[in-house]
Amino acid sequence: MSGIDYPSVQQSPPFTELRSKLRRFVFPMTAFAFGWFLLYVLLASYAPGFMAQPLVGNVNVGIVFGLSQFVTTFGITALYVVYANRELDPRASALREELAEMDGAAHEGAADAPNPAEDAR
Repeated sequence: MSGIDYPSVQQSPPFTELRSKLRRFVFPMTAFAFGWFLLYVLLASYAPGFMAQPLVGNVNVGIVFGLSQFVTTFGITALYVVYANRELDPRASALREELAEMDGAAHEGAADAPNPAEDAR
Protein backbone atom coordinates (compact mmCIF):
# COMPACT_ATOMS: atom_id res chain seq x y z
CA MET A 1 0.00 0.00 0.00
CA SER A 2 1.25 3.47 -0.86
CA GLY A 3 2.25 5.79 1.93
CA ILE A 4 1.27 8.90 -0.02
CA ASP A 5 -1.76 10.82 1.15
CA TYR A 6 -2.93 12.12 -2.23
CA PRO A 7 -5.78 14.31 -0.94
CA SER A 8 -3.33 16.22 1.26
CA VAL A 9 -0.89 16.48 -1.65
CA GLN A 10 -3.67 18.06 -3.72
CA GLN A 11 -4.15 20.63 -0.96
CA SER A 12 -0.41 21.35 -0.61
CA PRO A 13 0.96 24.75 -1.70
CA PRO A 14 3.31 23.30 -4.38
CA PHE A 15 0.47 21.37 -6.04
CA THR A 16 -2.03 24.23 -5.87
CA GLU A 17 0.60 26.59 -7.32
CA LEU A 18 1.29 24.15 -10.17
CA ARG A 19 -2.41 23.79 -10.91
CA SER A 20 -2.90 27.55 -10.73
CA LYS A 21 -0.02 28.22 -13.15
CA LEU A 22 -1.40 25.65 -15.58
CA ARG A 23 -4.88 27.16 -15.46
CA ARG A 24 -3.53 30.70 -15.83
CA PHE A 25 -2.14 29.68 -19.21
CA VAL A 26 -4.69 27.15 -20.45
CA PHE A 27 -7.93 29.04 -19.84
CA PRO A 28 -6.95 32.34 -21.53
CA MET A 29 -5.38 30.52 -24.49
CA THR A 30 -8.45 28.32 -24.87
CA ALA A 31 -10.72 31.38 -24.76
CA PHE A 32 -8.53 33.16 -27.32
CA ALA A 33 -8.45 30.17 -29.70
CA PHE A 34 -12.19 29.61 -29.36
CA GLY A 35 -12.92 33.30 -29.94
CA TRP A 36 -10.65 33.42 -32.98
CA PHE A 37 -12.33 30.34 -34.47
CA LEU A 38 -15.79 31.69 -33.64
CA LEU A 39 -14.91 34.95 -35.40
CA TYR A 40 -13.88 32.97 -38.48
CA VAL A 41 -17.11 30.95 -38.50
CA LEU A 42 -19.31 34.00 -37.91
CA LEU A 43 -17.60 36.02 -40.62
CA ALA A 44 -17.91 33.12 -43.03
CA SER A 45 -21.62 32.80 -42.19
CA TYR A 46 -22.71 36.42 -41.90
CA ALA A 47 -20.15 38.37 -43.96
CA PRO A 48 -19.46 36.24 -47.03
CA GLY A 49 -18.84 39.36 -49.10
CA PHE A 50 -16.05 40.43 -46.78
CA MET A 51 -14.54 36.95 -46.71
CA ALA A 52 -14.62 36.86 -50.53
CA GLN A 53 -12.61 40.07 -50.87
CA PRO A 54 -9.51 39.27 -52.94
CA LEU A 55 -6.16 40.15 -51.39
CA VAL A 56 -3.59 38.83 -53.86
CA GLY A 57 -4.65 37.06 -57.03
CA ASN A 58 -7.06 34.27 -56.09
CA VAL A 59 -6.25 34.50 -52.38
CA ASN A 60 -9.11 36.09 -50.48
CA VAL A 61 -9.73 37.12 -46.87
CA GLY A 62 -11.48 33.80 -46.10
CA ILE A 63 -8.48 31.74 -47.17
CA VAL A 64 -6.15 33.88 -45.07
CA PHE A 65 -8.47 33.57 -42.06
CA GLY A 66 -8.73 29.81 -42.57
CA LEU A 67 -4.99 29.29 -42.86
CA SER A 68 -4.42 31.55 -39.87
CA GLN A 69 -6.32 29.00 -37.78
CA PHE A 70 -3.42 26.60 -38.34
CA VAL A 71 -0.87 29.30 -37.56
CA THR A 72 -2.74 30.13 -34.36
CA THR A 73 -2.83 26.46 -33.31
CA PHE A 74 0.88 25.99 -33.92
CA GLY A 75 1.66 29.30 -32.20
CA ILE A 76 -0.32 28.42 -29.08
CA THR A 77 1.34 25.00 -29.01
CA ALA A 78 4.80 26.59 -29.24
CA LEU A 79 3.93 29.07 -26.48
CA TYR A 80 2.68 26.24 -24.28
CA VAL A 81 5.86 24.22 -24.78
CA VAL A 82 7.99 27.21 -23.75
CA TYR A 83 5.71 27.99 -20.80
CA ALA A 84 5.63 24.37 -19.65
CA ASN A 85 9.40 24.01 -19.88
CA ARG A 86 9.95 27.24 -17.95
CA GLU A 87 7.12 27.26 -15.40
CA LEU A 88 5.37 23.91 -15.10
CA ASP A 89 7.96 21.17 -15.59
CA PRO A 90 10.38 22.32 -12.85
CA ARG A 91 7.53 22.51 -10.34
CA ALA A 92 6.11 19.16 -11.44
CA SER A 93 9.55 17.53 -11.17
CA ALA A 94 10.08 18.91 -7.67
CA LEU A 95 6.65 17.67 -6.61
CA ARG A 96 7.29 14.27 -8.20
CA GLU A 97 10.61 13.96 -6.32
CA GLU A 98 8.91 14.90 -3.06
CA LEU A 99 6.26 12.23 -3.65
CA ALA A 100 8.92 9.65 -4.49
CA GLU A 101 10.69 10.45 -1.22
CA MET A 102 7.42 10.11 0.69
CA ASP A 103 6.69 6.80 -1.04
CA GLY A 104 10.24 5.56 -0.43
CA ALA A 105 10.01 6.43 3.26
CA ALA A 106 6.72 4.55 3.48
CA HIS A 107 8.24 1.49 1.82
CA GLU A 108 11.26 1.61 4.15
CA GLY A 109 8.92 1.71 7.13
CA ALA A 110 6.97 -1.22 5.71
CA ALA A 111 10.18 -3.21 5.22
CA ASP A 112 11.03 -2.79 8.90
CA ALA A 113 7.61 -3.98 10.02
CA PRO A 114 7.16 -7.65 10.89
CA ASN A 115 5.71 -9.80 8.11
CA PRO A 116 3.02 -12.17 9.45
CA ALA A 117 3.39 -14.43 6.39
CA GLU A 118 7.05 -15.09 7.25
CA ASP A 119 6.22 -15.72 10.91
CA ALA A 120 3.72 -18.43 9.92
CA ARG A 121 6.44 -20.56 8.29
